[in-house]
Amino acid sequence: MPLAFDPSPLITSIATTCTATIATFFLGLFAARAMYELRGPLKAWIDGVLTLPLVLPPTVVGFFLLLIFGRRSFTGQILEKIGITIVFSWPATVIAATVVAFPLMYRTSLGALEQVNPTLLQAARTLGASEWVVFRRVQLPLAGPGVLAGTVLAFARAMGEFGATLMLAGNIPGRTQTMPIAIFSAAEGGDMGGAMIWVALIVALSLAIIRLLHYERKMRPAHQVDSVGSSAAQNVVIPPSQPAGNSLGTFGIEVSAERRLENFTLKVALKTFQGAIGLLGPSGAGKSMTLRMIAGLTTPDRGRIVLNERVLFDKENNQNLPSAQRRIGFVFQDYALFPHLTVADNVGFGLRQLPEQERRARIEKQLASMRISELANRYPREISGGQRQRVAIARCMATNPEALLLDEPFAALDPHLRRQTEEQLRHALADFRGPVIFVTHDMEEAFRFCTDLLVLDRGSVIASGPKHQLFEDPETVAAAQLTGCKNIVPVIALGSDRISVPAWKCELATSRRVDDSLTHIGYRSHQIRFVDNERGENVFSCWLISTNEAPHEMTLYLRLHAPPNPGEASHLQADVPKDVWRVLSSKPQPWKIELDRARLLLLRGD
Repeated sequence: MPLAFDPSPLITSIATTCTATIATFFLGLFAARAMYELRGPLKAWIDGVLTLPLVLPPTVVGFFLLLIFGRRSFTGQILEKIGITIVFSWPATVIAATVVAFPLMYRTSLGALEQVNPTLLQAARTLGASEWVVFRRVQLPLAGPGVLAGTVLAFARAMGEFGATLMLAGNIPGRTQTMPIAIFSAAEGGDMGGAMIWVALIVALSLAIIRLLHYERKMRPAHQVDSVGSSAAQNVVIPPSQPAGNSLGTFGIEVSAERRLENFTLKVALKTFQGAIGLLGPSGAGKSMTLRMIAGLTTPDRGRIVLNERVLFDKENNQNLPSAQRRIGFVFQDYALFPHLTVADNVGFGLRQLPEQERRARIEKQLASMRISELANRYPREISGGQRQRVAIARCMATNPEALLLDEPFAALDPHLRRQTEEQLRHALADFRGPVIFVTHDMEEAFRFCTDLLVLDRGSVIASGPKHQLFEDPETVAAAQLTGCKNIVPVIALGSDRISVPAWKCELATSRRVDDSLTHIGYRSHQIRFVDNERGENVFSCWLISTNEAPHEMTLYLRLHAPPNPGEASHLQADVPKDVWRVLSSKPQPWKIELDRARLLLLRGD
């Protein structure tokens, strides 16, 4: 007569697997988060230890667990004194399953956390979010699919655990006998039919879990649309508004900081009050790093940063205020919008401490200010680049920052959207009393938007001052190049107001006194004048070598004094409006150009 079916292995396996999965979820996620933050040579060793159960045979893992929890072990003896025995008990099955499943949860979660764009985490910090809030509201939701996959893998591994369980918990029917052990016992006893039943159950359960995972991904909405500002704002600290009663002069930022980079040391010093200062310079000059140091995202090696008389960083006094407490708005070059939040929730991310009505009002005000109210319930992936940029600006302005940092905010936009967004930003900042630091590669953009400019080259400030002064007298070759001067050549001083230009085979009169530091002159291409007079000061004959057409102007490449021979390079580049070109092109060559002595840039080399 066949024995009745005993469901205890199924019950034991399900109880063990569910308990182990819960334990593995929290332990694996905690370990992954800790390892994500860990830096230094020990990280690889710790990671190896945490991953070791994944590569060791389960019986070896079980042997180590016996050494730890066995009755003769130190831990086992302590537990026995308080009446707890681990080996050959149901908790032993949970411990064994947890240990062997843990590496899958840990490694998968760590990989998912590392895939989250770090700029998003930095953006959350600049909006006042604590590290816990950054993890819970930004990093974990974005890493969610990977964490869920790790949980499923851990569940499957815990359900199939055999070797370590047998070593630590034994094979006690009704207590520690799980389905894999039941399969082993049935097969060992020759009951292949019973073994097949348990095999079928394990396969069915495993397929069901995997299918459930795919079903959940398919049925889950891409994102849950919440009411304006409701979900993103939880547990985020809003920076206080600017203190009332301070005079305008106290609102400013003063930076004197250094940081060693890969190829040079960044040394930046700037001071500005109300208005926008533009940071110009080539790629890799240290412009974005300067913003990161001010925002607290990167720590300087030395120096001091003060905002509105609050010390944000002081190396000598060991002061370094976290980003979340600096009250500085940061518009990142890649927008750094949270992809799992709506436009409204992005704008309201930093407004947790405000009452609900005021929070909604402030979000709606910023959306209206940037003309994106109709986008409130959309997600970043559903809007254009220009719209994303306006959302990023609105998100910063919603928190009433004391200073605003803009890292090439218009770089990814076409010219029409750039001008449009520029005007909207100018309107949004009309009542902003704090300093604005604006990083750009575009000289014309900096000139339109900023009142003062600071030019960086390989980490050093090579020029600074009011924009008109900097364009009229950049002083150095590097500064002239970075402010758009296209005609720069070496010169030799002939007297106090006269120079020789060997490359152009001519002499020039200057309006400023020539001193010993002079090495080059510059002349801006759009300031070259075509004249009709045959003779005059700094007037020369020229011939056209080639042209380059733009929508509204022509670039002319000219050679002085004589018609060019084949292959000869141009002396000068001139940019002229299309209407001037139409008249000029109808005239016979040579043409006459005048280099106004007042517009000559007297420069010193590097």
